Amino acid sequence: MDSGGWLSVVIESDRYHEVGKAYFQSMIDLGALALTTDFVLDEVLTRLRYDVGHGKAAEFLALVHSAADGGALSIQRITEKLWSKAEVIFLRHADVRLSFTDCTSFAWLGDNAVEEVFGYDSHFAIMGHQLQPRRQ
Repeated sequence: MDSGGWLSVVIESDRYHEVGKAYFQSMIDLGALALTTDFVLDEVLTRLRYDVGHGKAAEFLALVHSAADGGALSIQRITEKLWSKAEVIFLRHADVRLSFTDCTSFAWLGDNAVEEVFGYDSHFAIMGHQLQPRRQ
């Protein structure tokens, strides 16, 4: 799960809220294991804190803990090895406005077989990953 996917689930005013919320619920209903990284969670918590307030960020943190404790979410840690790979990606793509968090995600995805990325950032598609849900 990328930041945009998480934000679409928890921010009611997000332009993708309805589709994101429905997609997230379908993941839960199917018993799919959601994967995200600690860097993505940091990015989401920071955005929530600054954009919609501490209360919403705290609610999100509770959602994360509940999903992880219930076995529906696995939080992947960015290691030194992944950080180094992310640096290479970041430096190689100077012409593209990638966040460093995105680069850590690309490094992680490069080492792991993942069917799809829940998010809306077209950079994931450009880097060869299937984005879900598809935007209409």
